Amino acid sequence: MRKIDRVDRMNVKEARTLNRLLVKSSNRSLLDDQIALVTGASSGIGKAVAIALAEARAHVAVNFFESEKPAKDVVKTIKRLGRSAMRVSADVSQEDEVQAMFRRVIEEFGAIDILVNNAGVQVDAPIDEMTLQQWSRVIDTNLTGQFLFCRQAIKEFKRRGVVKQVSSSAGKIIFISSVHEIIPWAGHANYAASKGGVMLLMKSIAQEVAALKIRVNSICPGAIRTPLNESALGHAGGVFRIDEAGSVQADRRAGGSRSGSSILGFGSR
Repeated sequence: MRKIDRVDRMNVKEARTLNRLLVKSSNRSLLDDQIALVTGASSGIGKAVAIALAEARAHVAVNFFESEKPAKDVVKTIKRLGRSAMRVSADVSQEDEVQAMFRRVIEEFGAIDILVNNAGVQVDAPIDEMTLQQWSRVIDTNLTGQFLFCRQAIKEFKRRGVVKQVSSSAGKIIFISSVHEIIPWAGHANYAASKGGVMLLMKSIAQEVAALKIRVNSICPGAIRTPLNESALGHAGGVFRIDEAGSVQADRRAGGSRSGSSILGFGSR
């Protein structure tokens, strides 16, 4: 038995084929029947993004790690929206698990059109008390994991090329980064370093694959109320803004987990 929700592969593939034969109507969603893979999609921003993509009529593969029930709930929500969905467990920092997950998603859906690199962790400690394990866990998940997923997605996008009836791009990759890719964050050096790495990883990959019509972008939200940073938002120091003098100041505002979902379509079309 598979450890993922059963998906009617023929229905998804037939729907994609039929849509390619139909004349596009003015009210047809630009994400109709595209296949999206969202990492860390069982909660927080990833959950909101997965649901937003389904609302835009994409089919969604929901990646999770360890906690399966929240992923099941996300899949149920997507299916209630009339879209196909599957849940698939993988540690994003492990190369073999990432490769296996891509094979399973492509086997079930027949393709991947959109990758949303969202999975991330936060393990805080003062720099002189931070262990190598704490440093490595954050870097391995937040940075190495995004590299591993990008590499697999680009291999698939290059193999398939542009399918004009689906999209003008061969594939789309969206990084979920953070304002801390440029704003320093005392007490969170491993997290800020991982996001700074994500920024240049995204820009370098975008430059490298642009000629292949693979679109690469990132979204860099400020503080968003999610389980990841619940403790940080319990005090004013958890949210930041930059004042007119360029200094980092504490702020008490934070966005909801759906704050960025409305702009996701600009990177996905």
